[in-house]
Amino acid sequence: MDTQKLIDGKATALQIRKEIKAEVENLKKDGITPGLAVVLVGEDPASQVYVRNKERACERAGIFSLKITYNASISEKELLEKIEELNNDSRIDGILVQSPLPNHIDEFKVVEAISPSKDVDGFHPMNVGNLVLGKKAFLPCTPAGVQQLLVRKGIETSGKHVVVIGRSNIVGKPAANLFVQKNSGANSTVTIVHSRTKNISEITKQADILIAAIGVPEFVKAEMVKDDVVVIDVGINRVDADNEKGYKLVGDVAFDEVFEKSSYITPVPGGVGPMTIAMLLSNTLASAKNRLEN
Repeated sequence: MDTQKLIDGKATALQIRKEIKAEVENLKKDGITPGLAVVLVGEDPASQVYVRNKERACERAGIFSLKITYNASISEKELLEKIEELNNDSRIDGILVQSPLPNHIDEFKVVEAISPSKDVDGFHPMNVGNLVLGKKAFLPCTPAGVQQLLVRKGIETSGKHVVVIGRSNIVGKPAANLFVQKNSGANSTVTIVHSRTKNISEITKQADILIAAIGVPEFVKAEMVKDDVVVIDVGINRVDADNEKGYKLVGDVAFDEVFEKSSYITPVPGGVGPMTIAMLLSNTLASAKNRLEN
């Protein structure tokens, strides 16, 4: 395997986190400690792991972390009241409510309740709108992480055809909006394909840069891409495997066969995943800087 082709998300995220830690130390000299509040509702095992990883990342970066846990029976009203309390908490620069939430809680209401100035997930309609308009905004962490992987690997995006597979509000739509902007690390021609797209391979084969975020294990096959494509695999799927755990993690790309045709490709795990938390810390730091300036 030609390891030069691999885009190492772990190493890139580690570098970003080192940079963040240095900036946090400088902020503390000015009396500002960045703070992130993470709200966890219910007992979802994956959510508990994500929250624990975020806590550890904050600790290593010198960011104050506040974890608030509720059982799944909490009312929507109680949760919204807690968010309002955090909006007014001077220790907190970023608020993250871990999804999924119980069915009786409207996730969109929760997102809207978070102050745009503390919306470090980048999901509030105001931040989404500013992203579309090309104005200053907190960028959603996963698409921002994808962009940073390309920029720091020295992969040109200007004038390139970026094809995004998937149209979620978390990855697909914001990624498309991010890469079409008049900015460095963007200036791309962007196409979105999804589950209702006809002849999807005809479009994916045109991609200079392919971002796969459709949530289907090994969906992208070698015949769907052209030679020397750059492949960013956002997917992470658990599939049955004959090993001790009984499963393995795979992306939305059939890695082994697509690897042969790619110029660069992210692995799963160890590609985009570590970047998401790094960008969450970056947004929290940016929010704390805004507090210092204001």
